[in-house]
This record gives sequence, C-alpha cells and structure tokens, in this order.
Amino acid sequence: MGNGNAMGGIWSAVPAGFSRMLRFGAVGLLNTALGYCLILAGLKLGLGDIAANMTGYAGGLVLGFFLNRRWTFGRAGGFRSGTAMRYALAFVVAYTANLTIVVAAMSAGIVENPFVHLAGNCLYSVLFYLRSARFVFVGAAKDTVLVAIDMKSPGAAT
Repeated sequence: MGNGNAMGGIWSAVPAGFSRMLRFGAVGLLNTALGYCLILAGLKLGLGDIAANMTGYAGGLVLGFFLNRRWTFGRAGGFRSGTAMRYALAFVVAYTANLTIVVAAMSAGIVENPFVHLAGNCLYSVLFYLRSARFVFVGAAKDTVLVAIDMKSPGAAT
C-alpha cells in the first residue's frame, strides 16, 4: 500500500502559509457542518429561527476556536484568557463586514442574490483568517511566510 510518507511528501511541498490556510478552510467546513446541524436540531426542537441560528453559530465558533488554536495555528501550550476574547472580536469584525455587503446590496435593490452572500462570505473568510493569524493566535509557532511578513512590517503583532 505504501510507506505512509506520501501525504507527508505532498504537504512538505506546500508552502507553510498555504497549508495553514487550507487547515483554516477545513476547520471552517467542520464548524459550518456542526453549526448547521445544531441549527436543524434547534429548529426540530422548536427553538425558532433566531435561537436556533445563535445556537448553531455558537457551537461552530467554539469548535472553530479550539481546532484553529491547536491545529491551524499550532498553539499547544496553556490557554490564555485574552485569546478567546480576541477570537470573538475577530468574528464580530468579519461577520459585520459580511453583513455590510449584504445590506449594501439590499440598499442597491439587489435582494436575495446568492452571489451577494458568496461575496460576503468570501470577505468574512479572508478577514477572519487574517485577524486570526495576526491578532488572535499571536505568539504561535511561526511559519516561514509569517517570519518574512514580520521582517517587512515593523510593529506587527507577534
């Protein structure tokens, strides 16, 4: 079947920053799946749209926080209290940007257009990744991409 090194070989050829973005995306898929399942369960239990949605997002955010902390950004050490608060703030900023696109489109007469939501989701994902990498999980083990960025941008959070 193979010696088990095939995947290691594939990943070693991928730049560290790109593989971290892929891990972030994989975590996003998992927390989206969990969140959606929780929304469906909440609706089935009669929670209503708002409560079910909040429950789903909360569950997805918690899963995303721990997976991103450990797997995506390599934080294996002890828990720092400010990290969860920075993660919540990064979510609020990214989600607000997402909603801004949706509201702006609605104001322009573009209603219930899936491409508007796709654009908002893309902006959300990029902002949440950047804020997670540069604001939330600071002090994590750095890859070569971040080291290069840090050398070019004095005063960057580390």
